Amino acid sequence: MNHTATVIKRNIIIKINTLVVSLLVFSTLAAGVARADEYKLVIQPILPPDETRVAFTPLAQYLSNATGHTIKLVTSVNFLAYWETMKKNNEFDLIVDAAHFTDYRAQRMKYNVLAKIPDVVSYTLVASPDADILEPKELIGKPVATIGSPSLGAVRLEEIFPNPIRQPIIIEVNNTRDSIEKVLQGKAIGAIVPTPLLGQYPDLIPVMTTEQVPHIALSASPRVPKDIQSKIRKALIDASKNDTGRKMLEDINFPSFQSTSNKTYKDYAGLLEGVWGY
Repeated sequence: MNHTATVIKRNIIIKINTLVVSLLVFSTLAAGVARADEYKLVIQPILPPDETRVAFTPLAQYLSNATGHTIKLVTSVNFLAYWETMKKNNEFDLIVDAAHFTDYRAQRMKYNVLAKIPDVVSYTLVASPDADILEPKELIGKPVATIGSPSLGAVRLEEIFPNPIRQPIIIEVNNTRDSIEKVLQGKAIGAIVPTPLLGQYPDLIPVMTTEQVPHIALSASPRVPKDIQSKIRKALIDASKNDTGRKMLEDINFPSFQSTSNKTYKDYAGLLEGVWGY
């Protein structure tokens, strides 16, 4: 082989090797991009945004580690903003939410319910210890604090007082903590709050407890790939079986997650009938 042919052959080999290296680098970068996908995790706003962020950051970090993707915690200032954003169907990837919203998204937006908190939950109409209130009708015409519609608390309050001319004076607040503070500060006679919170406020007087519904669940948008949904479901259900998961559950004050499906929440979206935009 003459010198010219040798040089040409060497140049071809160099170009091939360069192309192979470039393809390997591109593949690595592409894999890196895939691993860097970001999904928004939203929590229903029953607590102030700052408290929600503190309370649920451990869940976002746990799911990030479990999936290999970035799970970004997003908060909402109140239920009106939450409801309006939810209906756009392009903001929320993963949501921890109450039964009526969970079913609404499953029906209207094809969300998939992955896991839930065990058992059921109710809301309780409470009164100030100084008010001597024994029955709901005694709160007609009196100030009662509630998270804004269409929170489950507001929906339940409307069920208790269906007559528009025989209702309490509604004091709308942004979160459950604010509704309780209104009562403790004497700015409201009553409030409607998730029943599990009553243990933290033993001075409040329970007046009436609503019908129970399935506890809150985490659901996923159809935009979240099925394999990622499966990883999230497994990580949540297995959380109580390993040290990392148990630490996360302790941090977010949840007992565990259990397997569930859209069927568990079927028909609870009906609680939203009459709500603007439903």
